[in-house]
Amino acid sequence: MKMETKDCKVVLGMSGGVDSSVAALLLKEAGYDVIGLFMQNWQELDEFGECTAAEDFADVKRVCDQLAIPAYAVNFEKEYREKVFNYFLSEYKRGRTPNPDVLCNREIKFGDFLEKALEYGADFIATGHYARKSMTNDKFQLLKAVDLNKDQTYFLNQLNQAQLAKALFPIGHLTKREIREIADRAGLVTAQKKDSTGICFIGERNFNQFIGSFLKSSPGEIRSLDDERVLGIHQGLIYYTLGQRRGIGVGGQGSGEPWFVAKKDLPNNVLYIVQGEKHPALYSKGLVATNLNWIAGQAPVDPFNCTAKFRYRQPDQAVTVQMIDDDSCEVVFGQPQKAVTPGQFVVFYDGDICLGGGTIDTVMEEIK
Repeated sequence: MKMETKDCKVVLGMSGGVDSSVAALLLKEAGYDVIGLFMQNWQELDEFGECTAAEDFADVKRVCDQLAIPAYAVNFEKEYREKVFNYFLSEYKRGRTPNPDVLCNREIKFGDFLEKALEYGADFIATGHYARKSMTNDKFQLLKAVDLNKDQTYFLNQLNQAQLAKALFPIGHLTKREIREIADRAGLVTAQKKDSTGICFIGERNFNQFIGSFLKSSPGEIRSLDDERVLGIHQGLIYYTLGQRRGIGVGGQGSGEPWFVAKKDLPNNVLYIVQGEKHPALYSKGLVATNLNWIAGQAPVDPFNCTAKFRYRQPDQAVTVQMIDDDSCEVVFGQPQKAVTPGQFVVFYDGDICLGGGTIDTVMEEIK
């Protein structure tokens, strides 16, 4: 594994999972002075009233004991609530669908965590993200992971040169299968631990119950976008996202095809839906993105062609990008795209290179 410099101090963000455990092993084998640091960003209790973060930190300590490296915990709950969770709630109030994981990486893992690591005297921080980095023409580049099924550069699109200069991604050259095999051979206690799923502060809990405990939303009409017919009653607009198919509760009406969420009218508290996955109202020809971040420090020559993702795990889509100003751009799709959602991130790529990204602010008119 090719890394910058041996015999220097690396503070590794450890979650108690197999990915960060193997990252610790590889860093130790590469000759780094490794410190494991567990970040507690959210206080979550299981059905028995026990803090699940305590269980994860126990696994971190077990792995660190196996590898003979120190393990510490740091509490970022206050910072997380102020910088990530409050943003999450404010976006839902606006009827949008935010991606808190992107903000967590920018503000917490490569923000407050990086600052804390430097206090520990770290030369680098490391994480268990599936991503790689390189340097070309004195600029750091963020590259897709070798395992494209696990690639997490989408969630890292807001990083900058200063953050990348201090970052290591020890597992970006490995597949998930190889990670498990390495962990098994080393006898790591997390070798077969189940991967965590969902938004970190929600986990596997019921999303509607969780969001409903923080935001109030009133029932209202579900209408057909095509003819304004009232088809049912929704439980609150915060519980629905554009393109959603399941859980609308209007089955058995119309042609028999599935219904999809097409629009949310916040002022009138109306949920508009359409029937059939090919309905033109579900597709758009472009978007406007704001709060842009370019990993190289500046945008490519304007206008430019590249590929983009509008949600995690989506195959790359051909786009043309035209800058509006330094902080916003217009993105025109090579092919109509389904269910592009304000609040999510559009992330730009040139092959394996992640160029950066921005928040999807508005979606350009539907395809007629």
